[in-house]
Amino acid sequence: MNQDYKQKHVQFKPRFIERYSNLTDWEEFRQCSLSFLRRSIRVNTLKIPINDLKKRLEKNWDLEQIPWCREGFWIEHVKKERRDVGNLIEHSLGYFYLQEAASMIPPIVLEPKPSDIVLDIAASPGSKTTQIAQYMQNKGILIANDYTYERMKPLSINLQRCGVTNAIITLMEGQWFKKSGIEFDKVLVDAPCSGNGTIRKSLKTIGIWNPDMVRRLSITQKQLIETGFNLLKENGTLVYSTCSLEPEENEEVVDFLINKYGNAKLEEIKLKLKRSNPILEFENKKYSDEAKKCLRIWPQDNDTEGFFVAKIKKN
Repeated sequence: MNQDYKQKHVQFKPRFIERYSNLTDWEEFRQCSLSFLRRSIRVNTLKIPINDLKKRLEKNWDLEQIPWCREGFWIEHVKKERRDVGNLIEHSLGYFYLQEAASMIPPIVLEPKPSDIVLDIAASPGSKTTQIAQYMQNKGILIANDYTYERMKPLSINLQRCGVTNAIITLMEGQWFKKSGIEFDKVLVDAPCSGNGTIRKSLKTIGIWNPDMVRRLSITQKQLIETGFNLLKENGTLVYSTCSLEPEENEEVVDFLINKYGNAKLEEIKLKLKRSNPILEFENKKYSDEAKKCLRIWPQDNDTEGFFVAKIKKN
């Protein structure tokens, strides 16, 4: 489906239009959401230095640095003849991971170190897990968890392809970790969400969206963020992220945690990108001013997917 066709014929639900007209510039958001999404890759430095991969690709592919990720590049064929980046031998060898540019942000904000014990509580298919492992230099301990058998296969394949050796894959509900007695230095909660920041690559998101689904997801997300926070060591860091643009799945979830736990402190996120103001009031709900420290990215801000990221310290 080409871009012109999408702009003219894809229909949004009236309730969706009304909702998002109150949250952002609707026309700008609509046009960007129905436009071509640039392909991007993250160099896997566990297997190859950045410059070595660039040399391998530059004869046939143009690479443009992603400002907020040293290993990230937008990629386009020099003659615009190909888009099948995933068919390259370098991808099969695990030299790079096909990953959307905004999706690279949460592991950067988490700042995992080689000496850390880290939990990725909803890890599949493994894009952020492999990025965390790369920042840990395959040292420390990385628990890559998910909760269904179906999600284990892509996770294990991607960890193997990328040469990750410091990860343990687990299959369980996140709250079960409390019984283990393990405390983590860092926890990533990249929560299951409505995904309406990903319309550019998944038009079906428009059709399945409804406010009731958003409310149900918000309940699950609050359980996940609370579980993740309770698993942290003192002075540990939790990063909460979604590819949703819904306040109920983002600012409301963060507001829930910091109101319930006095030792949960939001930290400012400083990255080289354009950001939008977090939503502090929505549908007669008011959220803490602390939410201003969160990172809310609309697709039109940086020509990426939409994303939300919060960094929380356990004091």
